[in-house]
Parts: sequence; structure tokens; C-alpha cells
Amino acid sequence: MTSFNQLPDDLPVPEDDGGCDHLDSFKLPNIQLTATNGDEINFSTINSVVIYCYPMTGRPDIKQPDGWDQIPGAKGCTPQSCSFRDHYNELKELDTEVYGLSTQSIQYQQEAKSRLHLPFELVSDESLSFINALNIPTLEVGNMTLSKRVTIIAKNGIIVKVFYPVFSPNKNADQVIEYLNEQKI
Repeated sequence: MTSFNQLPDDLPVPEDDGGCDHLDSFKLPNIQLTATNGDEINFSTINSVVIYCYPMTGRPDIKQPDGWDQIPGAKGCTPQSCSFRDHYNELKELDTEVYGLSTQSIQYQQEAKSRLHLPFELVSDESLSFINALNIPTLEVGNMTLSKRVTIIAKNGIIVKVFYPVFSPNKNADQVIEYLNEQKI
């Protein structure tokens, strides 16, 4: 088993299957989702927001699904979250809110937020309402439906940029900051 914080050298690269091509200029749905601090979040009402959707964070006390590291786009949720954590101040300076979103329960995400010392909230889409409204690609692992890794930047409720597939997950925050800085020029 590999560490949750480390990406293996042979990490499989996800292919662009066109699963997010429809999201350019898409309006975010008016949906309330629960965040790790207990607040209800409606992404469509946030002026500038980055939503990084990820399959699931690993926990030291729970075994990963069989073959997890070999599923293209699955491994890397913890390094991606830590990257957004490490660049959080830069994103705040760009007047952008950051949220991580997965289909995991809010209790599962609260543990990850605490363990990883994330300064932003994680959001649960356990009901798949946001993922289905945007038709975000999913993958089936065991008896779980998980979001594929997709990062969305939205301004005033309209999607302005989509990163899909996201690779390498630990570089995603850098890509987001580069894009946001280019838009200021």
C-alpha cells in the first residue's frame, strides 16, 4: 500500500473522454450542500469560487478499495487537497473561495479536514445532486459512485474554466492560480 500523501511514480494518467466538454459557460445549479463546518453552501451564489471535485480521500484506518492506485484519476485526493491548502492564501488574495467536494459523508470529510489541517471547507454531495445536475463524470468502485476528478472555476454562478482530467492532482492548485492570474491581465 502506498502513502496517502505520496503519488506513485507509475500513477496512471486519466484520458480526456470529453465528459466535461459541456460545462463551459454552464450555470451552477441552485443547490444547498452541507460543508464540514455545518453551513449550507450554494455555489451559485458565490462571486468567485473554485470547486475541486475528487473521488475520495483516504484514511489511515480504512483500507482503500482493491486496485485503487491503478484506476486512472483515482489516487491523489490527499495530495490535491494538501496542494490547495498550501496555496490557500494565494487563492484568497485572488478573491476566490475554495471548496473540495466529494460523495463521501460529511463525517468522513470532517475527519479529513481536521487531519489534513485544511483552512477551507469540504462539501458532501452524498446524494449526487450537484454531480448529477452538472453531469460530472463518475466512476463506480465497489458499491460507491464517486466523482471523477474535476476542478471548476465559476464567477457569479457561471463556469468560466474546467480542468478535466486533472493530472497531476498535486499540481492542480498551481494550474488554478496560473489561470486566475492570467485573467487579471
